[in-house]
Amino acid sequence: VQLQASGGGLVQAGGSLRLSCGTSERTFSGMIVGWFRQAPGKEREFVTAISRSGGTTDYVDSVKGRFTIFRDNAKNTAYLQMNSLKPEDTAVYYCATSTVVGYTTRNGRSYESWGPGTLVTVSS
Repeated sequence: VQLQASGGGLVQAGGSLRLSCGTSERTFSGMIVGWFRQAPGKEREFVTAISRSGGTTDYVDSVKGRFTIFRDNAKNTAYLQMNSLKPEDTAVYYCATSTVVGYTTRNGRSYESWGPGTLVTVSS
């Protein structure tokens, strides 16, 4: 599955950005979608994931209440709405898809396809 991510950029602390993750694959609706991020000098970390139907979501504690993941299966696209951004949210954000059984997964190894990453920079 080829994924295309977009929407990154430079924003001031407290601002918002919306990331998009799209594909031409018709099987998109049968996949869990996750967002991960990697800050400079740090390991990649799970951010959020959404189930196939969009009915179940999971967030890392540090973004709860600020980030929202949602998807439009008719458009084969998932989104990450990021509000109240903080400098510590600065990272390259990756979207990924998984076909594992279950509603969502935080395990990066369970994701078979990854997008190229989009840089989010939050200035203080």
